[in-house]
Formats: sequence, C-alpha cells, structure tokens
Amino acid sequence: MKLQQLRYLVEVSKQGLNVSEAAEKLHTSQPGISKQIRLLEDELGVQIFIRNGKRVVDVTAPGREILHIAERILMQAQNLKRIGEEFVNVEGGSLTIATTHTQARYALPKTIKAFLSRYPKVRLSIKQGSPTQISEMVVEGEADIAIATEGIDHYPELAMLPCYEWNRSIVVPEGHPLAALDRKVGLDDVAAYPLVTYDFAFTGRSLINRAFEKQGLTPNVVLTAIDSDVIKTYVTLGLGVGILATMAFEPERDRGLVALDAGHLFEPSTTRIGVRRDAYLRGYAFDFIELFSPHLTRDVVQGSLLMSEPEPEEEE
Repeated sequence: MKLQQLRYLVEVSKQGLNVSEAAEKLHTSQPGISKQIRLLEDELGVQIFIRNGKRVVDVTAPGREILHIAERILMQAQNLKRIGEEFVNVEGGSLTIATTHTQARYALPKTIKAFLSRYPKVRLSIKQGSPTQISEMVVEGEADIAIATEGIDHYPELAMLPCYEWNRSIVVPEGHPLAALDRKVGLDDVAAYPLVTYDFAFTGRSLINRAFEKQGLTPNVVLTAIDSDVIKTYVTLGLGVGILATMAFEPERDRGLVALDAGHLFEPSTTRIGVRRDAYLRGYAFDFIELFSPHLTRDVVQGSLLMSEPEPEEEE
C-alpha cells in the first residue's frame, strides 16, 4: 500500500468519481490512476468503487469506510511533514487563510501586517470565497484556517472558535429621508425602500431576514452581493438602501454616504475561526489566531482541537 494510491483514491472521490478530472488535478494519467486503485483493491481484497465499464459510478459500503480512513492517513502524513518543518525550518513556512471578502478587506489587515512583521519569511496566502467554500478548503487541506460568520458550524471536522461579535448599519446617500429622521430608524422605515445587501450565504444574511420576518415585514431586496464595496457602490448610484456590516463603513473613504446604526434592529453576529480538529498547526499559526483574536491563546485553541466532535446544531 502506498500513500500515492490513497491520494488517487481520495481525489477521485473529490472529483465526483470522475477519474479524468482527478488525473488532471494530480497531473498524471487516467490509466495510471485506474491501475493503482485496482492494485489497492486487490491488496485489500475488497472493491472500493462500483464500475460500469470503464466509468466509476458509485462507492461500495466498504469503499466509504476506506475513503474515510484514507483521508485521515493523508492528513496525518501532512501533519508529519509539518512537524518536521517546525524544527528544520523554524522561521519559514506557509500559512493559508480562507475567508470572506468582508473579513479580508476590513477585519484582517491589522492582523496580517503584525503577523508579517513578526514572521517575514512565512508565505502568507489569503483565499476568498463563500462560507461554505472556505470551510471546505480547510476540510480538504487547501487552507489552514477559515474565518467567517456563517457556515463553519456545518462542518463537524472543524473546531469552531468564536472571535468577536459585530452588527450592521443602514447605509444611505447623503440627503436621504432616512438620514433626516429625528429618531432611531425602524425596520418598517427600512422596508419602505428597495434594499441592497449581502447574498444569503454571506455575513449573517439569515439574521437580517429573520428580523424582518419577526415584524411581519417583507423586504424588497433588489440586489445582493458578496462584497461590501459593491453594496456601497450601488447605494451611491441610488439603487436602494444598503444593509452591511458596520466594520465595512469607513466615513473618510465612503464620502457621500451616511451610516445609520442598526444594532437595535438585528441580532449580533459572531465571526468564528475554523480549523481541522486533526490538523497539526505550526507555532506561527497559533500566533496568527491570537493576533486576530487575543482571547484565543494557544492553550485555548489546542483545548478546542482535543474536544470530541460536537453534536449537530439544530436549525433555529
């Protein structure tokens, strides 16, 4: 049995049982992958994949168990390499952060600057995506740390570490009627206008919808975006009233716009860090987490990684 056979096996599974796409991803040949998987099946004495001619169409019951163990073996092999790097290459290495645009643009810059000042030889990469995409990046080993508001709790493979709470602001152009109110803005006030806000999968959008539903209101969302800057752009153009994370409004840069506090309208959201429970984190990864959220010390993070997998949370 070889690690390469396990890599082939897992990649075919990741590519939806498409051997050609797995071969392209691994920069090898389709016949080579098929041959090695057959050899592995012969050695184990069980069929892993169900085939229809040359096509892989399903995974057998024992195959599912084998895939699960193969993923764990590959992760542990990666951990062994990281342990070696920890002692051989003390100052260097790489760290990949998967996060949303809002976190990358507004929450992370100070942390990244401090981290690179402390670890100038570490290659730091930032990958952006939806909460689901970035969580899967960490689960699949394509990133070390996920930072998001939603999505992480749907992946039991990830330890979920709460960082900080935040809320939202209503953003309108200068001179807008909502900006002239002599009282706090209400949800009924906001619902009277077309709305521009986050895509449903991003940045606490479910809490926005829930707030309107509790008041028996139906918001007229005319445009959604994954990017806070895009929301502000379309508000400036007069397409609607914006609802976005308060951290994403910068008075000096967002001239021509007014931000109205909406903390009384919506429940706060919590930004969380997600890391694989079975991952080996280099020392500088722990430092990055603590720089981003000072209460998440190395001991706290390691304690979370050692905890058993949580029961799935019920949908509210």
